Amino acid sequence: MLLAPQSIWAQQHASVTGAVAKSTGGPIELATVTLHLATDSSVVKTEFSDAQGTFRLDAAGSGTYLVSVAQVGFNRYWSPKFELPPTGLTLPGIQLVPSQATTLKDVVVTARKPLFEHKGDRIVINVADSPLSSGATALDVLGRAPAVTMDVSENISLRGRQGLLVVIDGKRTPLTGRELADFLRALPAEQLQSVELITNPPAQYDAQGGAGIIAINLKKDQRHGTNGSVNMGYGRGVYGKFTSGLALNHRSKKTNVYGNYAYADRRGFVLQDFARQYSATSQLPLASSVIANEQRSHLRSHSAKAGLDLTLTERTLLGVSGTVLHSFTEANTDNKTLFYNEVREVSGRYSSRVEQDINRPNGTLNLNFRHSFADSANAKFITADADFGRYDITRQQELRTVFEVPAFPNSTLTGDQQSSLVIQALKADFSQPLPQRARLDMGLKVTRIVSDNNVEFTRLVNGTSMRDGAISGPFWYEENVNAAYISMRGVRAKTALQAGLRAEQTNTRADVEGAVPFRRNYMQLFPSASLQRALNERHALGATVARRIDRPSYAQVNPLRSYFDITSYRSGNPNLVAQTSYNVELTHTYRQKFITSLAYAQTDQPIVNVVQPSPDGGRLVVNRDVNLSTQHYYALSLTAPLEPTKWWTLYSNAVFYYSRFQGELAETKLDRSRPAFLFSANNNFSLPRGWSAELNGNFQSREIWGFEDARARGQVGASLQKSLWNKQGSFRLNVTDIFYTNIIGSTSDYANFSETSRFAQDSRVVTAALTYRFGNSKVAATRKRTVGADDELRRAGGQ
Repeated sequence: MLLAPQSIWAQQHASVTGAVAKSTGGPIELATVTLHLATDSSVVKTEFSDAQGTFRLDAAGSGTYLVSVAQVGFNRYWSPKFELPPTGLTLPGIQLVPSQATTLKDVVVTARKPLFEHKGDRIVINVADSPLSSGATALDVLGRAPAVTMDVSENISLRGRQGLLVVIDGKRTPLTGRELADFLRALPAEQLQSVELITNPPAQYDAQGGAGIIAINLKKDQRHGTNGSVNMGYGRGVYGKFTSGLALNHRSKKTNVYGNYAYADRRGFVLQDFARQYSATSQLPLASSVIANEQRSHLRSHSAKAGLDLTLTERTLLGVSGTVLHSFTEANTDNKTLFYNEVREVSGRYSSRVEQDINRPNGTLNLNFRHSFADSANAKFITADADFGRYDITRQQELRTVFEVPAFPNSTLTGDQQSSLVIQALKADFSQPLPQRARLDMGLKVTRIVSDNNVEFTRLVNGTSMRDGAISGPFWYEENVNAAYISMRGVRAKTALQAGLRAEQTNTRADVEGAVPFRRNYMQLFPSASLQRALNERHALGATVARRIDRPSYAQVNPLRSYFDITSYRSGNPNLVAQTSYNVELTHTYRQKFITSLAYAQTDQPIVNVVQPSPDGGRLVVNRDVNLSTQHYYALSLTAPLEPTKWWTLYSNAVFYYSRFQGELAETKLDRSRPAFLFSANNNFSLPRGWSAELNGNFQSREIWGFEDARARGQVGASLQKSLWNKQGSFRLNVTDIFYTNIIGSTSDYANFSETSRFAQDSRVVTAALTYRFGNSKVAATRKRTVGADDELRRAGGQ
């Protein structure tokens, strides 16, 4: 279909010409003029009108067509049907009538976007317009997103699957697990414009992320002139949470300078309890333990973004931007531990306190370029990006332990961890229109990640201090990924097809003190394809298939330790290998909004988090990641945006899924499966006198993930918003986790060990926030450059 013979394209062609003007007189430049087939209104070609309002559209002669014309500030125009003779046709003059709400050059912002939008392969959450985002963090926003959940180790899942790639403003975030959660916890939600949940990315995206991609887009003001906003909010759970921010931008015809800053000061707590069972070994008898941890934390973060966009010519754009996120966390954890022997008598009792000071300065830089080779929606274009990011961690830790039974000497373990992570990336993309309403995309990308780590542990016992060389030392890790892709997409009648192939060569190297450096070099291919078919005005079908990969992050292979308490620590696994998956999904769309999908994925060597007795011996427990053999995943997803009344909209999403894990660890053969489901609903209410309200709820049923069996959990949140000062300001009041039900509990069972845990935090919070916007309230009309087949791709998909 996409590679139709050139002889078909070479058939007799003719031109449709005309001119677009205002009903009050004067030409209209940059109006979007589209030629449609009269039989089904499918798009043949799209062009823009020039400075005189004239346009020209080429198409096969002897056909029956329609022309539509659209421009911001005017009602859309549709022509009558007409026959296009081989000699061409000039249409009568087209006059556009201004709409009542807008004018040609400026658009007065009078309404906000819906909170949730479904666009082809993704769900878009417009965070900036949600009252529930006030005073929250980026992690909180994800926790309330449809089909997104987190486990006790703060690993993020989408539709019941782990293995996600998180990108911020299109740039990969090279963090996972708790490090990623801590990074998102330090990023105020006030900095976010939107979040996109992409379950089946095309070949243009990195192959990383078997479960999909979460794309976080930071705010960037598009208003004309000089504008800004200020915000401030205070929330209270058990402890206080303060946020404030400022945004400024100046936009003219050829430049846009923008910047924003936010400060957060958040205090909170975490309660984490464990009940453990230890099987008898040749060295140790049967035993059990009960552990209670209470952590109090104080997070302060500074986040900022600044950038400059330049329109060098009508077809060339150049941009530069930078972001900074610097957080400092003080955390103190009090631990109480009881050990019992085989007859349930107390065999050990001790307490410990962990004091941590964690400093995380992070920053990124981006330089981007775009050039279009013609002033047309169908023109070929090239884009290029250069990125640099640095993520540093300095962790000072002191673990003091008092032994009551048996009466061992008190001890102190001091840790000093220094970590630096640098990511560099270069990429270029090219897009070329082809005959038969098709398009060819191709690109190259080179990514290099270097992580340099060192930790020094010192033990103090009976006044004697000594370096613990067994758990101290450096760790160095480097990853290089060289990628190339080619993708073709096109439309025929009501069918849209996209097919792509991505090749990625991966080179990794890790050096651990006292061990032989290990290297891995491999290249893999990642095909992807999607097919969309509009059956009629109400029904559309779609199918996607793709192969994807999840490479371990540097933290997952880093063997250096981070202690939770005297009984537990986190350590990476240098033997961890990448997991790969094949993903298939079928979708049905009804009336362009009700979506049903069936998905299947097979993951080889899935990465799962486990807890096991430490190789050190004794009763110490290590938390780390391992590879299993296989995971099979089946899912049925239902999405329904409803409007019960004019003042009430409801967006609901349900996912019913079944996971089966197979593998072996610590003499425990695993073949475990379980059905599960998750449900989310978001209600928005438009009330009189400038008031609005939001009610959000989600529920995750009991589920399994590898050896872990997680209990059901959920939360409900509500908010009120009042528009102030002629819509220049707003007051927001919200409460999250109203019933305090977002408590994570799980049990992990092995042949030699079992652990039951409970995780609760300061999640029930009432927040009041005030925002004021100043400057121009109008958005300058911008030139929208789209590929000629893009609109038809959306139409074929029922979007």
